[in-house]
Amino acid sequence: MKTLLTAAAAALLLLTGCGSDGSGPTVASDPAGETPAVPTTVPAADGTVHTAALATVMDTGSPELCLGAVAESYPPQCTGPAIVGWDWADHERMFERQGPATWGSFAVTGQWDGETFTYESAVPAALYDPMVQEPATYPTPAVELTEAELVEIQDGLDETLPGYQSSYPDGAGHLVVDVVYDDGSLQDWLDAEHGEDVVVLHPLLVDQGA
Repeated sequence: MKTLLTAAAAALLLLTGCGSDGSGPTVASDPAGETPAVPTTVPAADGTVHTAALATVMDTGSPELCLGAVAESYPPQCTGPAIVGWDWADHERMFERQGPATWGSFAVTGQWDGETFTYESAVPAALYDPMVQEPATYPTPAVELTEAELVEIQDGLDETLPGYQSSYPDGAGHLVVDVVYDDGSLQDWLDAEHGEDVVVLHPLLVDQGA
């Protein structure tokens, strides 16, 4: 009887040891028990994408699609992926020019291969009629982190997250991150690293129809 009790106790200890020690978020895994691979490049889109909002097309020698921050200067300053197939002659009176710089604000549609945007169509800012959207809401994060802990995560993302543009803690337990594009693989990796819905992505290029 003593031997049976000892074996049962050992089994119980083994099961207890497999649980979380409370020291941090549990790393998510898929049903096969595999965690997502660390991403090294911005994902490509399978189909047509469009900018989530107006973006600046900047040309100081060749056109670029500025998806992130734009410096408020004259001319403005920004960088982004190359946009091929763009011709300013197709957008007369919808852009500005100062010295070597030509720029304008457009909602742009095209193809994204992970590095280059191939232009298909654009709506200039003067004709752009955005849909009224409710403020973004996100699911309750799986792990409660303080703002200081979210900032600690934030500090490393610009070097580890492909396509990172900017981020901010939203005051509700999330770190909201602007990225160039996500096919779902970047979000899966972040959920595995930090807990589901702790870091939430806001792609600046979105699939057509989304």
